[in-house]
Amino acid sequence: MKKQNILNEKLTDSQISLHYLGQEGFIIHSGEKFIAVDPYLSDYVDQNCCQYVEWKRLYPAPIDASDLDFLDAVLCTHTHYDHCDPWTLTKIASVNPSTKFIIPAPEVDTVASYGIDKERIIPAYADNDIVIDCFRITPIPSAHEVFHTDSEGNYRELGYIINCASTRIFHAGDMCMYDGLVERLKDIDVSILPINGRDYFRNANDIIGNFDSVEAVTLAKIIKSDLLIPVHHDLYDVNKVSSAFFVDSVMTVNRTQKYHIFVPGERYIYMK
Repeated sequence: MKKQNILNEKLTDSQISLHYLGQEGFIIHSGEKFIAVDPYLSDYVDQNCCQYVEWKRLYPAPIDASDLDFLDAVLCTHTHYDHCDPWTLTKIASVNPSTKFIIPAPEVDTVASYGIDKERIIPAYADNDIVIDCFRITPIPSAHEVFHTDSEGNYRELGYIINCASTRIFHAGDMCMYDGLVERLKDIDVSILPINGRDYFRNANDIIGNFDSVEAVTLAKIIKSDLLIPVHHDLYDVNKVSSAFFVDSVMTVNRTQKYHIFVPGERYIYMK
């Protein structure tokens, strides 16, 4: 993945491009604007999260965070380090003083503690739209197995519905099914959903779970999502799942579902 290739791509008014950063990270390009969601471009987890199990990246970051000086905004779904990485975020902040950081409201102080000016951080509240140039972003609650809120009831984990170029993208962050989720997801064109699942043994090692492949494919079917993108299954051996099982789930649950399994650094151009 090269910075110049991202900047030089030409899109029509009805196209968007998605650049995969690994884990759940994407750069989304629409018009002349760029946002990133959950960019994790270091080995911070490997260096700082080895209390119970060994974390070791299975592939390097496809681009250096210091090359992302063109981002208009960075969205983080929650503050687990593979989604809200201090080393990645501070690098991006240092190379572009105009980049905004959209963070679940209860976690603003956490991100500010990384050294990012609070004036650059936009607190995200469920169901309150945020507009960044051509992007209209609607945060929704995320159940990372269960809901986690602060004392005022604000959600610590969010998913984002991103509207741009007449396209509705749903980036779930880390999420499990909950009552009312389907009703929130109207007219979604592109669903980006975690598929690594959850189980007793990972929970025992403080690895909180997500949708599994069957649940992700079923949700995409119910909401009639045009394209399904599976994520959160390829970066860490202790928390991965075979993409072959995902494909089998598509063939079993909804064989007409369009999907794309990304290679890190890959670009995908989408048009309705």
